[in-house]
Amino acid sequence: MAEKTEPLLIKRYASRRLYNTETSDYVTLEDIAGFISEGREVQIVDLKSGDDLTRQYLLQIIAEHESRGENVLPVDVLTDLVRSYTTQAQSIVPQFLASSFEMLRDGQSKMMENMNAMPIPMAQMPGFEALQAQQQAFLQAMMSGWPAGSSMPEADDAEAKDTPAKGEDLDDIKRQLAELQKKLSDMN
Repeated sequence: MAEKTEPLLIKRYASRRLYNTETSDYVTLEDIAGFISEGREVQIVDLKSGDDLTRQYLLQIIAEHESRGENVLPVDVLTDLVRSYTTQAQSIVPQFLASSFEMLRDGQSKMMENMNAMPIPMAQMPGFEALQAQQQAFLQAMMSGWPAGSSMPEADDAEAKDTPAKGEDLDDIKRQLAELQKKLSDMN
């Protein structure tokens, strides 16, 4: 899809129906979420008053996705957001969130560029499955000590006796990562 500089204008009628001014048809919240996923900027305005309702509808889209179990925002983050409305932190939270998401987007773009520039797709590289397994082990080791709410359960005592210490896992991961980096360097 060609990149558009102007946001897609959606008008909300008195009946609360949403009208796409670009395609001259009615759209749903899911349609709007799809436009945004495709990289489009969206502006939603009330037809009668001209009020900008974009923020309200974006929050509604997020709430619907979260209520369906598509959890992106941890409870701690939601709690901190609510807390920021009642504290002096309210003034810095929007800038912090915007900067954080911009860094995330930039990092994701650079990673995709680097992966696309590789002579062989990542999934076909020798040792890719081992790297995935090591990443999973690393994440599990890092998150096992976190308090409730973490996505990885702690290992029980019987399982912990059969596995190496976390420090040994980390050293093994570092060693294997260094080997993979050397292989990648040799391929270039």
